[in-house]
Amino acid sequence: MKTVSESRAFGGVQGVYTHPSDLCDCDMTFGLFLPEQAEDGPVPLLWFLSGLTCTHDNAMVKSGAQRWAAEAGIGLVFPDTSPRGAQVADDTAYDLGQGAGFYVNATEDPWEPHFQMWDYITDELPNVLFSAFPLAEVAQSITGHSMGGHGALTIAMSFPGRFRSVSAFAPICNPTASDWGRKQFTAYLGKDEATWAPYDATLLMRKRGFDGPMLIDQGTADQFLDLLKPEAMAEAMASRRQGGSFRMQKGYDHSYFFISTFMEEHVAFHAAALHA
Repeated sequence: MKTVSESRAFGGVQGVYTHPSDLCDCDMTFGLFLPEQAEDGPVPLLWFLSGLTCTHDNAMVKSGAQRWAAEAGIGLVFPDTSPRGAQVADDTAYDLGQGAGFYVNATEDPWEPHFQMWDYITDELPNVLFSAFPLAEVAQSITGHSMGGHGALTIAMSFPGRFRSVSAFAPICNPTASDWGRKQFTAYLGKDEATWAPYDATLLMRKRGFDGPMLIDQGTADQFLDLLKPEAMAEAMASRRQGGSFRMQKGYDHSYFFISTFMEEHVAFHAAALHA
């Protein structure tokens, strides 16, 4: 692992690091904020999974999460959204290829050799983090935005007991029924739609739900509402009687202005679960 940069922030350290990934067969980059409390021992960890076109940098710079994490004494990790490099397959469209890993394990060419983002986020990167930094593996929560909200919800529901809480900002809720999902899942996973189901948050909610507190915020002025399909998740939560909050925030769009507005509440929501 190599240190790209480390900057003092809110009494802690915001770092950027690269490491060779066996799963993605390339170097991967992530941001990690450690609060001052990490100097005295392991701290809880909140994952932030970013959306389409983003790198590790977007939420790290724009969300304002470090201030609230420092006050709560929790770490923040900002993974990249895909493998990258000249040898990594790409596409001219913004919603496929580099910057658009969709947090799945690709099985189709030309994506399969590098696009193993599900296992990277759930296995390889955790091993890197918990072996190299003062982080408490037993105290994890997860959140994300848009494509990253899809990733946060599906991963949280697929690993019972790992995450104490889950939240999402404007998540892609029902990708198997959306143009933000059907296109990418066909490319990455093939035409057999049975292989898509483990990556659909609405289908997972109907099947198993989440074993902890859940918070979803969605802007009513989001320009991508038809693609996100929040109503499908809301209906699935209600049908399952899932504990949690699904909030439609009047007038907010899909941008980081929306995320930063409610980030304090999301960090506090997770901090309550992580310190319980």
